[in-house]
Amino acid sequence: MLSNLSWKLNRLRAMGAPEVAHRVRDAVQQKLQARGYGLAHVPPTAARQRFGAPWLGLPVDAAPHLAAAERILAGRFDVFALRDADLGFPPEWNRDPKTGTVVPLGFGKTLNYRDEAVVGDIKCLWEPNRHLAVADLAMAYRLGGDLRHAHGAQALLESWWQQCPYPLGPNWSSALELALRLVSWSHAWHLLGGINSPLFQGAQGQAFLQRWLDSIYQHCHFIAGHFSRHSSANNHLFGELTGLHIAALTWPCWPESAGWLAQTERELEGEALKQNGPDGVNREQAIYYQHTVADEMLLCVLAGQANGRPRSAAFLRRLEAMLEFIAAMLNVAGEVPMIGDADDAQLAHWDKAPGASPYAALLASGAALFGRADFKAKARAFDDKSAWLLGEAGRQAFDALPDGAPDTLPRAFPDGGYYMMGSGFGTRSEVRLIADAGPLGYLGIAAHGHADALALTLSVAGQMVLVDPGTYAYHTQKQWRDYFRGTSAHNTVRIDGRDQSESGGNFLWLHKARAQCLAWRDDADGQFWSASHDGYLGLKDGVLHRRDVRVAPGAALIAVDDVLECQGAHEVELFWHFDPRCRLQLDGHVLHVTGDAFALDMHVPRLPDATVQLVCGSDDPPLGWISHRFDEKQAAPVLVWRGRLQGTATLRTEFHLSLATPDLSENTRKT
Repeated sequence: MLSNLSWKLNRLRAMGAPEVAHRVRDAVQQKLQARGYGLAHVPPTAARQRFGAPWLGLPVDAAPHLAAAERILAGRFDVFALRDADLGFPPEWNRDPKTGTVVPLGFGKTLNYRDEAVVGDIKCLWEPNRHLAVADLAMAYRLGGDLRHAHGAQALLESWWQQCPYPLGPNWSSALELALRLVSWSHAWHLLGGINSPLFQGAQGQAFLQRWLDSIYQHCHFIAGHFSRHSSANNHLFGELTGLHIAALTWPCWPESAGWLAQTERELEGEALKQNGPDGVNREQAIYYQHTVADEMLLCVLAGQANGRPRSAAFLRRLEAMLEFIAAMLNVAGEVPMIGDADDAQLAHWDKAPGASPYAALLASGAALFGRADFKAKARAFDDKSAWLLGEAGRQAFDALPDGAPDTLPRAFPDGGYYMMGSGFGTRSEVRLIADAGPLGYLGIAAHGHADALALTLSVAGQMVLVDPGTYAYHTQKQWRDYFRGTSAHNTVRIDGRDQSESGGNFLWLHKARAQCLAWRDDADGQFWSASHDGYLGLKDGVLHRRDVRVAPGAALIAVDDVLECQGAHEVELFWHFDPRCRLQLDGHVLHVTGDAFALDMHVPRLPDATVQLVCGSDDPPLGWISHRFDEKQAAPVLVWRGRLQGTATLRTEFHLSLATPDLSENTRKT
């Protein structure tokens, strides 16, 4: 109770007066709805002669999709770290598969889904309820024509309606979850044959159709009444708008449908420009949410085109800019640094290939859509997801683009605060250093940002070296949530054991460090970047942290100067996190790092009484971990330099790099 009260007080501190008034009105609305007022228990009759046009093609290989469908029919599901878990068919939709907690069927909007004692890990409960499995079975039916798969999709839907009655339980608590479920249902609807699906034949089929349409209406009505607003109007709002927009295109069956379509079109246009900067960087400062919002924008573009509702030129330009940023962040092996939060969410399991990259898939679609040969070079192949979304015409457009376009993408993204340094971009000897001088996150709560101001990541010859350790946890395991988004989990400086920014909860920052780029140069003499942040100016003896990075031509030498401007004494820590695939040997103040195609000697500052330590997989306190996927972590080495400084000081770290000839043949590259 105290924890919940503390969160509410912190949340209140992040609101302005208009948001407080909005929250009060929303609370009153929820109380009335809990008593039955303003709900959609009896949906209006759907005009069944009006349905949207499909926009889906077909991939080349059906076998992976058929195998996935058989696993679902056998009751086997993947839920983050739970691989091939036996959830039954159909599963218990109100049961958290991770903890086994069964959530009671109270009024959904008043359920405290942040309380582990009530819901378990809500993220794990919600994931199967997004109904990607329904779309998976529909894909298999579309590819193989086996009615077992179509009837399996029907069985999942029927069981869900029975177990999750409107508007009760955890699956009626978040408008975003309903919106993403609608996207899955739209995919399934088209793949099952739309209104001409064999599932709708006969009296029983018509009854099933009516139940589905009624639930669709209730979902739309719920979302339209509970949009995320004010400081919550981030990717949640964009996802909610996307879900209602796709629903209004797919099922324009009710008197409200035209209004929903007009509203979502208008707001999607506005939010696309608000939530994504002119340089293409999503303002959440989280690379996976960059993917998520770009994926939703792509879907809206394609669904709109198919139904005579094209997006504006400004919307398309912003989407192309977002893909350009993703392309610039990708190293030669197709990896991106895991900056900010990531929850592994997808709109559908379009591509069943092991290790399929959501970023490369976006670039493949973008290459065909925008005629970008540089996107094609980064994507390398026209993947199954792009085949589903763009069909044969998309494949032909992709194939018509020239191969091997050089990497001439932008290196500076001043609105987002990211800068790329190094050499040999797009080649086998690529050195790619990414520096972060961006804001903490988006809007008042900066929900998905990490305390990573002035952090660096580095990859050499396609191998990650200095890494951002990722996310791991959201609603549960507070110690780990705090660690993975805290300053000690990033390649930057921590002062007096404090994070640069002050956390007020799992998705809430109170005091936010402000970073700014002071200088940026990229010429024949190499590259130079200088930036600072004010996160420690609030200390009794304020500290201004400035970081200067110099990269010599060819990147054989990288020098990092951390300048700490202060008057008094402070405990200073400098963290360098390494990919676990690197081989490390610490020799005094020199760390020898060896990769598949490089050797690197890292020289750390030499100051009296300073200590240097390699840590890997510490639990208390948490340190030395990496999370490549949500809810999964593994030990990873981190070099920690600690010292006590008096007054202004400069800490220099040098990286001396030598390259071998890497083996990055097509069959060894990551996709």
